[in-house]
Amino acid sequence: MHQDLELFSELCDFLLDEEKNNPVATPIATSELFEKLDLSLKDEGVVDQDLTLALKAIIKHTPKTASTSFFNQLFGGRKGKASLGDLLSVMLNNSMYTYKVAGPQVGLEKEIISQICRLSGYPEGSGGTLAAGGSMTNFMALLMARDHKFPEIRTEGTRQNITLYTSEASHYSIAKNAALAGIGSNNVRLINCNAKGEMSAEHLEEVIENDVNKGFIPFFVNATAGTTVLGAFDNITALSQVCKKHNIWLHVDGAYCGSVIFSNRYKHLVKGLELTDSFSLNAHKMLGTPLSCSIIITKHKEQLHHSFSNEAEYLYQTDGDDYNLGKTSLQCGRRNDALKLWTLWKSVGTKGLEKIVDHQFELAQFARDYINNHPDYTLNSFDDSISVCFNYKDVPANTLCTALYEDSKLMVGFGKFRNTEFVRMVTINTVLEKEDILNFFETIETYVSKELLKNSLS
Repeated sequence: MHQDLELFSELCDFLLDEEKNNPVATPIATSELFEKLDLSLKDEGVVDQDLTLALKAIIKHTPKTASTSFFNQLFGGRKGKASLGDLLSVMLNNSMYTYKVAGPQVGLEKEIISQICRLSGYPEGSGGTLAAGGSMTNFMALLMARDHKFPEIRTEGTRQNITLYTSEASHYSIAKNAALAGIGSNNVRLINCNAKGEMSAEHLEEVIENDVNKGFIPFFVNATAGTTVLGAFDNITALSQVCKKHNIWLHVDGAYCGSVIFSNRYKHLVKGLELTDSFSLNAHKMLGTPLSCSIIITKHKEQLHHSFSNEAEYLYQTDGDDYNLGKTSLQCGRRNDALKLWTLWKSVGTKGLEKIVDHQFELAQFARDYINNHPDYTLNSFDDSISVCFNYKDVPANTLCTALYEDSKLMVGFGKFRNTEFVRMVTINTVLEKEDILNFFETIETYVSKELLKNSLS
């Protein structure tokens, strides 16, 4: 084991050097992947030297999500203490379903849930759990809402015409989860958004009343704190009034930007969160923990048990339900995703997490100011968002982002809202500073000015 740890340390050093010297890995075309890299698995193993060479080649061509040139996804960067916790969880290798096998790791997960409930304005006695990703926490919220409205559905199955509601700008997992839950994606109603991508409470009310008049039974509304493209925040207070009137479970999908609860300056973006029934956030996004670290909390702690607990005498043999976390989880075997957030939180404190969140908004505003002061750019997004959407000159966003990636200049994606396509730069990468934002724009400007790109666009 010590020998393998020494190799791991060598590979980490190699990775850090690659991130610095080659921040955008040279991509390999899918048609050439198995030719350029030795990914084969054979009857006989290889010696350590050959394994090391193979791993270094893989590292070299793997996208560098912790480099200062990574603006592509809704995560990025690396926090040392969080990585420490994740590595330690691998070495400990506990599963989080029972206290007997997880021990004090259960306690640190419970402390995280307790503190997030407090920051969200949820009452004492609320509960929550960690799951494998934002799609799964949204799925758990949907299942709790379904079971809360129709307690018999777990044993009898779906017999009513039931409907759920989410904005047209929300995450794709909502329709996917409706299909998985047996409700059907056709029973998901997409609610109109305004120009900023915020869900309309007025249209929600109209659609719900229309469904009720047709004999449908509404049970779930999904609001969003940070839409995938524009980073918009739905008006939770207005939506909660509609949900209260019709006795509908209100969930807030805060996978992208729910961590604003840590910021005194930006927590107003989720004003009314205390009025909701459930709320989820991804610490591997705004807080910069390694993937994955998704959290869901609910006011209805008992509903976690009702929806996800089944008895298993071979498993739950000691301690009470509050410390046997498998009783409130969709999964049985579950890796310890809490330790990496706990080590980060413990090391920097709540105020340190606040600084991480605030910094991302400051960088986004810095980027918007640059765009607004440069005549060759057109801004397509808004304040109070860490998604900065824009177009540069007349270059199609799709073409620009693909060319930058293929030539190993930048990792940045493109998005679309209301038939307008644009570059979507996100400032969520926790290693970014203002100079990296300037380098980002300078790279685009220099690249577009080159004759090579001009020819490729002609």
